[in-house]
Amino acid sequence: MAAVVDAAFAQYDVEEEDRQLVAMTTVGSWTLLIEPNGYYRVTEERALPTSAGASWVSHFVNINGVGTFLWAEDQVLRLCFDPMFPEDRWGTAPDELLDVMQRIGFHFDDDDPETDLSSPAAFALAEHLTGIAITPALLQDTTFTCATIRIR
Repeated sequence: MAAVVDAAFAQYDVEEEDRQLVAMTTVGSWTLLIEPNGYYRVTEERALPTSAGASWVSHFVNINGVGTFLWAEDQVLRLCFDPMFPEDRWGTAPDELLDVMQRIGFHFDDDDPETDLSSPAAFALAEHLTGIAITPALLQDTTFTCATIRIR
């Protein structure tokens, strides 16, 4: 996975600045797509059309802690929210997973938690929806197919 991340950042040094490296692999019946230093697959504009005839789960967080969790099914946005602010959810089923979200560690109180667990909770929610655990071993031991995609 380190090689994929390095390649993604090296992509910025080439002339084609309108492209983003993505890495893909199959895990069970799902496709795992990773965008190091990218976020396009978590935007409604990009994710919803891609979910045609399928389920789509994506999670993004940047260095500043700004993030998005998105769950879509067959081009319908089921749930979307920033994992640091799970009380502000939208989609056709914003409360369907509320019990699960509370159980796996999303913080819904007004007080800030002592430790921010929003990113691990987002991965746990993705695992709940897909049955796939994204573990360090999975990321390090899996062969990924890489490509660059146009982002503008």
